[in-house]
Amino acid sequence: MIIESIRIAVSAARRDQLRRDLAAWSGPAGVEPGCISCKILREDGDPLVFCYQARWRTRDDLLRHLRADHYKRLLALLDLATKPPQIEFHTVSETNGLELIKQARNVA
Repeated sequence: MIIESIRIAVSAARRDQLRRDLAAWSGPAGVEPGCISCKILREDGDPLVFCYQARWRTRDDLLRHLRADHYKRLLALLDLATKPPQIEFHTVSETNGLELIKQARNVA
């Protein structure tokens, strides 16, 4: 799994525009092949910062998403930022659950 994360800070005058545009953009992104989830979040404590986060099954799914024509719309939204956006891609190679807690606590 790969987590795509983009953090965008905007001016108060552009906040509502970015919120609307991100919401409209994320709908089509969320139904792309390989998209596990796609959401828009506001940063706690700062109403002028938005975070787009998507989870992709494979690198190929992510690359197809990045090459899609509608991705250009997201890139254009980055121009609304008041400072350089933070863009990160995290590769998750392993997922554990309760079994890890039991192992760490030596519980049978």
